[in-house]
Amino acid sequence: MTSIQSTLGEGDEGIAEELAKGQREISIAEFFEKNKHMLGFDSGARGLVTAVKEAVDNALDATEEAGILPDIYVEIREVDDYLRLVVEDNGPGITKEQVPKVFGKLLYGSRFHAREQSRGQQGIGISAAVLYSQLTSGKPAKITSRTQGKPEAQYFELIIDTDTNEPEIKESRETSWDRSHGTRIELEMEANMRARGQLHDYIRHTAVVNPHARIELREPGLEEPMKYERATDQLPDPTEEIRPHPHGVELGTLRKMLAATESYSASGFLQEEFTRVGKKTADKVIDNFRDRHFGRELSWTPPQAHDGVDLTSVVEGAVANKGASATADFARRVSDVLSNRERVAHHEVREVVATCADEVEADSGTRFGPTVRENTVEALWAAVTGPGEEDGDDVEDDAGYGRLTADLYAVVDGVTSTRKDDATKQGMAERLARNVSGLDDGRHRLTHRALADLVNGAADDTVEYDEVTFGETARENVIEALWSSARTVPDDPPKVKEIVDDRDCARALLEAMRETDILAPPTTCLSPISADLIEAGLREVFDADFYAAATRDAEVHAGDPFVVEAGIAYGGDLASEGSVDLLRFANRVPLVYQQGACAITGVVKNIGWRNYGLDQPGGSGIPNGPAVIAVHVASTNVPFTSESKDAVANVPAIEDEVELAIREAARELKSYLNRRRSMQKRRKKQEVLGKILPEMADKLSEVTGRERPNIDGALARIMNNVSVERVVEGDTVTLVVENYSGRSEQPEITDILAAEPSGVNGDAQVVDLDGEWFVKWSPSVPAGETAELSYTLPADTDFDIAVDGVEAEKLTINT
Repeated sequence: MTSIQSTLGEGDEGIAEELAKGQREISIAEFFEKNKHMLGFDSGARGLVTAVKEAVDNALDATEEAGILPDIYVEIREVDDYLRLVVEDNGPGITKEQVPKVFGKLLYGSRFHAREQSRGQQGIGISAAVLYSQLTSGKPAKITSRTQGKPEAQYFELIIDTDTNEPEIKESRETSWDRSHGTRIELEMEANMRARGQLHDYIRHTAVVNPHARIELREPGLEEPMKYERATDQLPDPTEEIRPHPHGVELGTLRKMLAATESYSASGFLQEEFTRVGKKTADKVIDNFRDRHFGRELSWTPPQAHDGVDLTSVVEGAVANKGASATADFARRVSDVLSNRERVAHHEVREVVATCADEVEADSGTRFGPTVRENTVEALWAAVTGPGEEDGDDVEDDAGYGRLTADLYAVVDGVTSTRKDDATKQGMAERLARNVSGLDDGRHRLTHRALADLVNGAADDTVEYDEVTFGETARENVIEALWSSARTVPDDPPKVKEIVDDRDCARALLEAMRETDILAPPTTCLSPISADLIEAGLREVFDADFYAAATRDAEVHAGDPFVVEAGIAYGGDLASEGSVDLLRFANRVPLVYQQGACAITGVVKNIGWRNYGLDQPGGSGIPNGPAVIAVHVASTNVPFTSESKDAVANVPAIEDEVELAIREAARELKSYLNRRRSMQKRRKKQEVLGKILPEMADKLSEVTGRERPNIDGALARIMNNVSVERVVEGDTVTLVVENYSGRSEQPEITDILAAEPSGVNGDAQVVDLDGEWFVKWSPSVPAGETAELSYTLPADTDFDIAVDGVEAEKLTINT
């Protein structure tokens, strides 16, 4: 116990006031000043990488939003005891009024409330880098920005006042700049290059998922700058902001939206404030809302004539002083409608009575007023739910629910196990009927929870008094059967103002929204890279033999749409030893740190990579081999594990899509590796046959004493290859193409000649390039067929041949 706590209650009246003096509000800048590690600035090495990341991300966002292909320049210099970071872009620039706020105020941004994909949203990143710079070096950030069409650029030197979270401008002036538009930031910070590998990874990986960007990095120790040219001139598709999805809001958010909306009705609110909610969907939500707010009304089988209940007489007995003809017509109409219904609830009886009364009044002019209608409803409802013929007049008061018992017995019998005897079912039905009859409202209106309590109470009594089991499954079946046959009430839902003031009512609306099947949010708010551009990015950065990529269809998590993409590169110059290189991305931003904490890593480890041709010691973990695996998650709200945004959280919906995307690309890798192994075996077989066949021919000639047999086409026939053979007769050259394979082939055959050919047959292209003549055919040769391609050429002319379109292992060339 502290000294202050020990003195409480001992008459010292000033302790609370003393404690209050030590309490004060702090700004967000002051908070992150002392908790900079939360934003990724926990060391000099990582701080440099994070600052580069935030500046480059801002540059990419700015250029893309302006429809400009990004040119980004990053430079790191050693200045005294500090590192100076310079990042320039060719974006649209930032206005003079906005520069101090963008760079000198945390939580200032344009994207936080926008429900669309972007690299940054909170407005913390670049201002956090400014804060880290001033904390470690004491020097202001230097920003130069020039907007399109302006003759001069704006230059600022500023720091962040951590007490107020406001920019403090040290210098502001116009300046000249060689860029026609763009932004440049210069920061000096206490940092080091120990994380050089992570920095290079960030730049390299950024080029992979932003193939439309040109990026250059200069730093101490690099003999030449790291440069990545753009692999495409195609900018990402522009995104559109969408409204929130009903499945993604929480109770507090919903109440805030209800308080702010201009709609008066719940239906109008749903249609105006949420995406994918039209009139039909809103009606479904409102029906579910009614079920939760008002409850449903249990429905019952109307009595028929053979039950001993004449509904016509019931109605006539309830109507007085309306004339015999009109009363009889009214009674007949009501009886006909109800007798043809399988089941009926209290409000449906009321609707039938009202409709028939209006019809009779229109036909006869006799008015059936509210009192008559109410009396009729009461009489009919008593007939529907009252004693059945079997109850008689001498039954006890609490047994006057024979009709209900019969109805409920049918329900219990229909959904419970055949192992339960009739006595158990009858006992359960009787106790259910007693509980229903005891409801206060008389309309048998219940919420789902109240219905569950009613059924469980009857089941507990059955177990207690009849000493038979009525278990959880049987209870749930009875509850759901009764609920599904119950009717949604027609009562008007509460208005928006009533819902705002009633937490339980708002919760009922929220649960109704979540319960309703609603189309997934539109994906116009997302801008995935696409499988083709992921592959193009991998080709630009990695020299490999094989590339594959896959983009999944959009899915939804907590109301936010997301798309997962994956790419794989294999072979070539990739390192053949050690683990594969795993590239993780979120909204086109590389995730450099916390790989082990990332859901993407967990998914990769749990895939059985041996099935796809990669080594995986122990059957789990990151696989080994000369491969790169890239995974990109695009979302309006990527669930990160921390504020530093280095790892994706373990969300099952996202993990499932990550696995499916990776497996889709991995299946192509498996096919490639299987085909490659098959071709390797085929190549070895051909090599062996290529050595054996000439020896066999020579031996056969020696043994038989005959001329050595011609084996030129033998290898192609044995291997089921496509054979291309050149035959020269005088000045006529013929290329004989024979297809010994089991399918049609279309080889691309190019003969390279030292002189101009003539008499070229077939559909050939003839091109003269600097004194060399290229003759190209693309014949379609069915299985087992032969094609002849010919031309004339002066004697003693050099020629060479190239054949594409057929795998080398399936091709035999004799020229």
